[in-house]
Amino acid sequence: MTKTVPAPAPFWIRCLTGFAALLAAAALTVPGSARAQDEPAASEDTFAEDEIVSAVAEFFGVTAEAAGEAVERIFADNGRPNGYIKGEEAAGAIGVGLRYGEGTLYMKSGATRQVFWQGPSIGWDFGGNAAKTFTLVYNLQRVDDIYQRFPGVEGSAYFIGGIGVNYQRANNITLAPMRAGVGFRLGANVGYLAYSRQRNWLPF
Repeated sequence: MTKTVPAPAPFWIRCLTGFAALLAAAALTVPGSARAQDEPAASEDTFAEDEIVSAVAEFFGVTAEAAGEAVERIFADNGRPNGYIKGEEAAGAIGVGLRYGEGTLYMKSGATRQVFWQGPSIGWDFGGNAAKTFTLVYNLQRVDDIYQRFPGVEGSAYFIGGIGVNYQRANNITLAPMRAGVGFRLGANVGYLAYSRQRNWLPF
């Protein structure tokens, strides 16, 4: 008899399961609580604006005009990216806001990596939501350098064309996560996000 293999649980259910486990652990132990780009990269090593606009519009299911407004602003601030991350994330609060995500990094060179991210978010009430994210990546010379902590750039968050954007920066690498609608308004202003090879439920 053929054994039926159940489909994997949706991403947001897996994240809620992690939130629940973290809350249970917290009952036992409570933990203590601009532009900075170099010269633009060569065009053959980076994505053109129209490539990114098409990819963002398709990913979020928005018009090219809406995607173009956000992408044009990011390109004006940072230039052409040499990579991007397509993924999804969930956020919730158990005393402080927490944000978790997972996705795939795509480099212009053709290299790819699976990426997880986690970190505290600001302004969250108790609850949660899930959202798609599309992150432009700048000055990533070694693919594995994505695996580090990226602090948010103060005052960099904005909302344009129905898409929210904020910048994160570390060691001359800049990330520009885009979130559509409610995913941005509810807790997108993070102190930092730590990007890793595996899921880490404790973001601190």
